[in-house]
Amino acid sequence: MSEPSRPGPARRSRLLRTARRWTVRLVVALAGALLGVLLLGRVEAPIGPFDATVALRPAGGGAHLDIPPLGALEVDAYDGPLQLDLQLRRVDEVRAEALATNPVLLDGVVDQVSEDLRDAVVKVSWMTALAAVAGAAGASLLLLRRPREVFLTLGVATGLVAGTAGLAAATWRPQALSQPTYTGLLVNAPSLIGSAQEIVARFDAYRASLEDLVANVGTLYSALSALPAPGGTDDTVALLHVSDLHLNPAGFDLVRQVATQFDVDGILDTGDITDWGSEPENSLITAVGTLDVPYVFIRGNHDSAVTGGLVAAQPNATVLDDSEVTVAGISVVGTPDPRFTPDKDATGDPGSLEQSGEELAEIADGLPEPPAIAMVHDPRQAPPLDGAVPLVLAGHTHEREVTELEEGTRLMAQGSTGGAGLRGLQGEFPEPLTCTVLYLDRATGALTAYDDVTLGGLGETEVTIERTVVGPPAPDNGETGTDGGTEPTGTPASPTG
Repeated sequence: MSEPSRPGPARRSRLLRTARRWTVRLVVALAGALLGVLLLGRVEAPIGPFDATVALRPAGGGAHLDIPPLGALEVDAYDGPLQLDLQLRRVDEVRAEALATNPVLLDGVVDQVSEDLRDAVVKVSWMTALAAVAGAAGASLLLLRRPREVFLTLGVATGLVAGTAGLAAATWRPQALSQPTYTGLLVNAPSLIGSAQEIVARFDAYRASLEDLVANVGTLYSALSALPAPGGTDDTVALLHVSDLHLNPAGFDLVRQVATQFDVDGILDTGDITDWGSEPENSLITAVGTLDVPYVFIRGNHDSAVTGGLVAAQPNATVLDDSEVTVAGISVVGTPDPRFTPDKDATGDPGSLEQSGEELAEIADGLPEPPAIAMVHDPRQAPPLDGAVPLVLAGHTHEREVTELEEGTRLMAQGSTGGAGLRGLQGEFPEPLTCTVLYLDRATGALTAYDDVTLGGLGETEVTIERTVVGPPAPDNGETGTDGGTEPTGTPASPTG
């Protein structure tokens, strides 16, 4: 049996030359394709209200979403040499305004974003494929300078593009979309709002309940018409106490509706109008300037100095920082929360909170007449004000509570007028949207009554109002008045849906 013949020197030389030629073609095709992708593999596209840049970059697969200045998120959705890179550059004012003013468009915004993103990915995929093939052909023409080599390199480049697409399709992992990796400020997003699947499900339910909720507001105002302002309109000042809006658009809408329907003389906001105090959030604060009444604000622990400055820039707004303002004849003093802790797990220093309350008490004592109201964000700032002012307004806890301090000062902690913002979509029990209309005697500044307004949170459509009449102080002979000056009494009016 004869042994197989080995290739001779001439054949080996031909094989080596062929291997070298194909290696050169492959290297030229790869280099040209890479250059083409880097130069041309991107498109500008609208994604909902955003203008975005969508690109495919040599970065090892997956998707990268950049949201400056908040940070980015990455999704390990597929394998391959190219990464889908999506950068949100700016909000288009025309499209954003159309969404804000057209309920039909707003209701379909999720579907519109999905469709826009799908169209952008298809477009950038074709653009990248053409850029890779054109880059490979150009490199071959420039370096190898033979028409035959150009056609061969085109074939190699087409094979590389097809292989890349096939690898991405074969390794597609849709479940990875609910498990992104966050960077920058967005690292706090999972702890703040939960998983992507949970937040989508809860937001859909929340959005569906808003329609019923708004309808029930009409019932609320009908019941309110039977409750005249204590003391008569001429003798009473009505002030709306809100807190912890946390950027919930429904909360801003509630403020506007209640301010209009109750014909209030001013709005007192005890802080946390934002969540992170960042520049993108601050763009929504201009809604304050569209209200037709004075707006008095103190910074909460989630509000940055920039946020406070933007509120102060609104034509109707005053930001109190250890200072005093008069609203409809009612003197109000206020101090900000001394902390800036947008991380919801951060803990505060009780000493600094109490010190800020002490400094505000000194300011109140230095005024010609004692102020009627003091505004703080955290109820722990209130004890030093006991006896210095008759009424202290606070927020922060997201739980409405009225208590009386040892020296007779009434402390009213508001819930969350924004239902704690996105936090309302977290946890088993939803946060209600709350605010309170305060009625004060125009001559003395004394609190005579208040209406607690509550809108049910996620998945609920209940709307209630409860009128509480504040009784006179206890008489000097030791007999007790209506509520002894310490406990409010009244009759609730609670229309529900």
